[in-house]
Amino acid sequence: MILLPVLCAVLLQAADQPKVPPMPEAVTENATASLRNGIEVFSLMGIGTKRTWDSVSNKVYVLRLNTGKWTEGREVPGVAGRLAASAIGAKGEVFLFGGYTLDGQGNQFTLADVNAYLPEEHRWYRAADIPVPVDSAVIGIAHDRYIYLVGGRSKSGPVNNVQVYDIEKNTWSQATAFPGTPVFGHAGGLIDETIVYVDGAKKDPASGSYVASDECWMGKIDHKDPDKIDWSKLPPHPGPGRVGIVAGAGEHEHRVLFSGGMTAPHNYKGLDKDGKPAEISSVTFAYELHAKRWDTISEDTFDVRADTRGIVFTPLGPLIIGGTLKNLAVSARVLDLPKK
Repeated sequence: MILLPVLCAVLLQAADQPKVPPMPEAVTENATASLRNGIEVFSLMGIGTKRTWDSVSNKVYVLRLNTGKWTEGREVPGVAGRLAASAIGAKGEVFLFGGYTLDGQGNQFTLADVNAYLPEEHRWYRAADIPVPVDSAVIGIAHDRYIYLVGGRSKSGPVNNVQVYDIEKNTWSQATAFPGTPVFGHAGGLIDETIVYVDGAKKDPASGSYVASDECWMGKIDHKDPDKIDWSKLPPHPGPGRVGIVAGAGEHEHRVLFSGGMTAPHNYKGLDKDGKPAEISSVTFAYELHAKRWDTISEDTFDVRADTRGIVFTPLGPLIIGGTLKNLAVSARVLDLPKK
């Protein structure tokens, strides 16, 4: 019963589908996170509609479902905003990892920055830097303490590192690396002490350029040692291999959810190596941990997205915040994903 006022506050009833208010500003390559069991939703940084170096933002937007309104949080510290950072909520704080900046010539610089945001105090503090700085990594948390950064793009290219941040000690360790091809722009999540990730961009040895991977992996974290992971390969998922799928795992979900993504590696403008618009897949699917299988949820997802960094799980269901649309436009809209 407690959720009824929340739902009434945030939902604007459409003909057959509830809608959540759009963000004040359209962004893609933004990091997302949630707190208070999904009652507070965060969008951090990203690039705006111009898709130029000077439209990269360091702004923070917060949606509180009990009011149904977006407000602006304190800006992320630093001289410039970032793209493709990873974020997650834990212990009442939002932790923000890595990402890259752009200069006026379009050059990219991956950062080691780790910043933590305390919304109640409206302030940021700096945490220990990432040992191997990465952007476009998969993120997840275990025991509300250990944050996992899986793979990502370093200054020298994609890596297969699994880096573990201990919130309580403000220290890093290196967990068992995944045995698959090093990738960035892949997608996944962590639930029930299990990491699931798929796809991403990998380097083609023959051409030296990046191509889409279609590898799917699952890693089971040891109950006693957070740095020990038993990796195994999963069968192919529904739809083609993609880069920039939007994905995540909810605290009470026993599945990892995936939606959209582009069928080719692409730059911050959404263009592939030939300078053409990359195509977005409309498929939404999930890996069911208990059933040990892939499920197709929708083959034609309404308002499908790519490149926003994470699905957030709320009392309204899984939400996608902003991102890139099929025509490569940058969106401020919030997509309420189908649950089945």
